[in-house]
Amino acid sequence: MAKIKITETILRDAHQSQAATRMRLEDMLPITEKLDKIGYHSLECWGGATFDTAIRYLNEDPWDRLKALRKALPKTKLQMLLRGQNLLGYKHYSDDVVDMFVKKALDNGIDIVRVFDALNDLRNLEQSITSIKKYGGICEAAFCYTISPIHNIEYFVGLAQSLQKMGADIICIKDMANLLLPYPAYELVKAIKSKIDLPIHVHTHNTAGTGAMVYLKAIEAGAEIIDTALSPFGNGTSQPSTESLVASLADTQYDTGLSLAEMFPVAQHFESVAARLKKEGYISDKVMTTDVNALIYQVPGGMISNLISQLEKQGALDRYLEVMNEVPQVRKDVGYPPLVTPSSQIVGIQAVLNVLSGERYKLVTKEFKSLVRGEYGALLTPVSQDLLDKIGLSANELVTGRPADLIPKEYDKLKSEIKQYYIKEEDVLTYAMFPQVALDYFKWRQARDYGVDATLMDQEHNIHPV
Repeated sequence: MAKIKITETILRDAHQSQAATRMRLEDMLPITEKLDKIGYHSLECWGGATFDTAIRYLNEDPWDRLKALRKALPKTKLQMLLRGQNLLGYKHYSDDVVDMFVKKALDNGIDIVRVFDALNDLRNLEQSITSIKKYGGICEAAFCYTISPIHNIEYFVGLAQSLQKMGADIICIKDMANLLLPYPAYELVKAIKSKIDLPIHVHTHNTAGTGAMVYLKAIEAGAEIIDTALSPFGNGTSQPSTESLVASLADTQYDTGLSLAEMFPVAQHFESVAARLKKEGYISDKVMTTDVNALIYQVPGGMISNLISQLEKQGALDRYLEVMNEVPQVRKDVGYPPLVTPSSQIVGIQAVLNVLSGERYKLVTKEFKSLVRGEYGALLTPVSQDLLDKIGLSANELVTGRPADLIPKEYDKLKSEIKQYYIKEEDVLTYAMFPQVALDYFKWRQARDYGVDATLMDQEHNIHPV
């Protein structure tokens, strides 16, 4: 058995799961030299919610962040999380935008692209996998693990086989809500390894407190790579802690070969970052503790922190448990989709609306209606006529083909729309995903770079320097 490889998530999923993705580039760069020497398989540092948060809240260009990290981490492969046809936004984009985004991500320093679709609709991965391979990236194709009356081992093995045929270099089991338990993990990895010959990468969280056991059983079954987070942002709704797994595997046939001594100063640095983010109110006690109810609610860590934030803004945090109980009902109504961005946000926000309005589907978001219609991909079970009636959809409005086939090429049009702010091709991609937020950021950037009174710009566009 080869040594187990570790992907460190401290720069992306760890702070996304615990601190609403508020870690800044200035929090990362001072420790990159030591981080680069540890010898990780990869560092997950980009994608997911990091892109949105950077421009929306931190006044940071995510592309500049990536370039800076690439320069500061020359020895370690950099990894990102990509939502297939959703890219890093919350809707599907045209194939030409997907292709250009993948190209620019690789051009700016990404080595490994973990790509998935929230509904496990493989049609939504066709363009991104093609582009990853075309531009020389390592394609880590993921399927989202979930549990329901209609999900079983045969279903997941079939997904893994299909992903291999599509060109994957690595298969990832993406367990974003810590629903995969230790013995099912063993059985699933064994079953996949019996059918395909690619490395298996297992991703889980420690929300329900079982993450490290899941990894141990998956490793025993043949998984080669696992995701962990250094202890200041490890455990809870994040990944199991890196140090604990490295220590547990030391002096065994699965020894990672990594040094705890080299991790110590890096962990110390991030302890101070975590302390500051907690003081600023971005880390809630709820995301730091074990919650076995996660096995019932099936809510991933990032979604928990977002739901807490939404309820706080509505002055309704006391209704948190009601919302968490409503999530499984909404999920059932739309065919048991895995709860991961964007489906987690869509289902979560709808659950909040159902609870706060006092009636299911009295109010529905545009995104929920799009999910039901099939604009995000195929749902595994038909939606009831009752739900269609409640949200004002008829059966002949439902999308049956590949959703992206309905989207005309849009890159050139988007580029022309921002010509007064355009600096680089990456700006077009930022604008494609978050049009209004991107324009606010571009105006703020213009004010900063050309000496206009940035304070006035901030007041006008509601962007605040940090």
